Amino acid sequence: MRLDQLAVDQRIIAAVTRVDSVGHAPEPFPILSLADFLSEVVAPTSLPTARFSSVPELFGVPALDLQRLSGLSRTDVQLLLSAAAATCRPHPAVSAVNYGGLASNLRLSVGCPVLDQLLRGGLPVGGVTELSGESAAGKTQLALQLCLSVQLPVQYRGLGSGAVYVCTEGSFPVTRLYQLISEQPRLRTDVPESVVTSLRFSDQIYVEHAADLDSLQACLSRRVPLLLARGLVRLVVLDSVAALFRSQFQADDWLERNRQILRLGAKLQQLTSDFNSVVLVINQVTDVFDSSNRTGPVMPQVVPALGLSWSNQVLIRLMMRRLQRSVHRGHQRSAVRQLVVEFAPHLSRGGQEAAVWREGVRGLVTVSHGQDET
Repeated sequence: MRLDQLAVDQRIIAAVTRVDSVGHAPEPFPILSLADFLSEVVAPTSLPTARFSSVPELFGVPALDLQRLSGLSRTDVQLLLSAAAATCRPHPAVSAVNYGGLASNLRLSVGCPVLDQLLRGGLPVGGVTELSGESAAGKTQLALQLCLSVQLPVQYRGLGSGAVYVCTEGSFPVTRLYQLISEQPRLRTDVPESVVTSLRFSDQIYVEHAADLDSLQACLSRRVPLLLARGLVRLVVLDSVAALFRSQFQADDWLERNRQILRLGAKLQQLTSDFNSVVLVINQVTDVFDSSNRTGPVMPQVVPALGLSWSNQVLIRLMMRRLQRSVHRGHQRSAVRQLVVEFAPHLSRGGQEAAVWREGVRGLVTVSHGQDET
């Protein structure tokens, strides 16, 4: 329904929208000041402008008070507030599904069709994805696999570009990376071997190290945007986000800690939005005890680290869990993992069991005779 179809006073409609001389569709009226805004939307004497010095201040007054002071109807007041909101918001509202291109079909495959099915094709281009889990759960294994998958052409569910891997703890697992590279033809049987062997995977993975938050911010503000702008990478991996915060802040530093978390989240969201890239953040976990359970022993619950402040910075939260059983395949043995979707605007909650083999992470499928196959 167009605005000019509303059953309201045309004076307000004309003030909020404008139609040009050739009859184009209405577009938002550009309001520069509160005085001009009020003179267009309401009668100059209707609303006491002495009470306000800027348009945002209108939101500090309840709608009923604005209606009483101005003499406008409830509908007129709502249009007034809507027009004011439009002037304060530089960009239109975007739903979570549409944010960062989630509504598009562009996905980065994780390298396994079983796991891709859980994620509806893989990680979406746009938005920050978190992968959390306990030590040895397989988080880094999956991140390395994505660093190789992103280099494949788009027709094979890659992005045709490289990856930058930012380490905040320990050294980069270069030995495991070369092992995965050598096993790519075995893992990616859906890709012609000539395509896999033609790629120089190790040449398109850039490794950065950040020992503290200042160096991490410098890396994400200077070197990483340069790689993205030149088209050298389209995947950014941060491994891990919790390490620096746990080492630099004490319990009573929560205010500064939250401020730095918000700053980091804003920077990561800017990278994925400005450069249409995939950002994967690996996170540690922490134990939370539920004191409300008084019927038995208190059992800890494993949750991602950094609390609610960080949770609000990610669009997709995945968790890798290591289960208490193993699976065999030939001479190889692997503990069973489970990749779980904790939340995502386009995915339902669910999980898929997987195993880490020499060639990488593969999903497990239970066949009719009760055994697991990859």
